[in-house]
Formats: sequence, C-alpha cells, structure tokens
Amino acid sequence: MSLRARVLMAAASLLVGGALLLPLWEVRLIAPQYPEGLGLRIHVNTVVGIKPNDLQSINGLNHYIGMKPILPDAIPELRWMPWIVVGLMVGGIAAAWRGSRRSVVAWLAGFALIGGIGLWDFHRWEYEYGHDLDAENAIIVVPGMNYEPPLLGSKQLLNFTATSLPGTGAIALGAGFLLATGALLTNHRRRRAVRATHAMPRAVAAAKA
Repeated sequence: MSLRARVLMAAASLLVGGALLLPLWEVRLIAPQYPEGLGLRIHVNTVVGIKPNDLQSINGLNHYIGMKPILPDAIPELRWMPWIVVGLMVGGIAAAWRGSRRSVVAWLAGFALIGGIGLWDFHRWEYEYGHDLDAENAIIVVPGMNYEPPLLGSKQLLNFTATSLPGTGAIALGAGFLLATGALLTNHRRRRAVRATHAMPRAVAAAKA
C-alpha cells in the first residue's frame, strides 16, 4: 500500500477508537408533561441520561406500564463492546503498519459483520424491552400495545414521541469505515496507474517492432 493509503487507514483506526469516548446512540422522549424532553445516551460501556435525572425518570415511567428498568450493569453487551472497539482499532493500526491490501479488506469485512450484528442485537434488545411487559403489576395497561423504541427515526408511544438517532460515536465509526474504504480505493487506483505506466513502454516497443 502507498504511504497515503496507510495514513488514511491509521486515521480510520483512530476514528474507530473515538467510539470509546463518545455516545453511540441517543433516544429522546418528548410529551406534553415533559416539554423539555427526557433522553438516554448509549455508550459502549454504559447507558446514561442526557440530563442528570433522565434515566431515573424514564425508569419511573416504565414502571407504570410494566416495562423493566434499564440497568446498565445488567446488560451483558456493555461489558464486551469496549473490547470489540479496541480490537477493531488495534486491528486497523496493524493493517496500516503492514500495508497489506488483504489485511485492509479483511478488516473492512470484519467491521461490516460486527456492525451488522451490533445493529441486529440493538434491535433485538429494543424489541424485548418494549414487548416483555409485566401486565399483572402495571398501573397502565393498553391491550395490544407495545413500547418498542424505534431503531432509527421517530415513533409515537402513547403520548410520548420517541426519537432514536446515531450519536457522535456511531458517526465516528461510520467515518472510520468510509476512510478505510477510501484508503483501499486510493491504493487500487495507484496500482492501476503503476501498471499503466509499466505497460506503456512495452506497447511502444511492440508497435515499433
């Protein structure tokens, strides 16, 4: 790989590492009684409220409709996700150091697979969170109603509008993937240019013969 491609790959790896510090996803809730809104920020290792008491307030509201409380320590994915991000970052830096096209392709393929599994797992968690209700002890019961938050976009849940969007950490991950793809394409174009340069003298010699 060219020096430029290696630098791009290293920069992509550092962007991936940014997900360790930045929120991956945000879920916001707005209702007439909460015009200022409530919200959650999902990090690779925890879930916190956007405002100091938001998580506690959301868990209190969930109790009324029979939803389980959101307890970060009880979510196993939050224990191993940081290690996956670290592994991706280290793997990307190793690919940049080696300068091997195959290692970059393998890194991108692994990244895409992990990203797909992560989104599926997040959707599964939201589905179970919104459908597994304790109807016997719920104060408010609406037959046939579930409270699954949207994976992306907005959704009406009773009098709340729930909006789910990627956080800056997810944006950093996406930017890292695109930058690594750019490194691969940059190297591919350079290889084609080198081949064309080497082929030209042979073509001229053949024409003269």
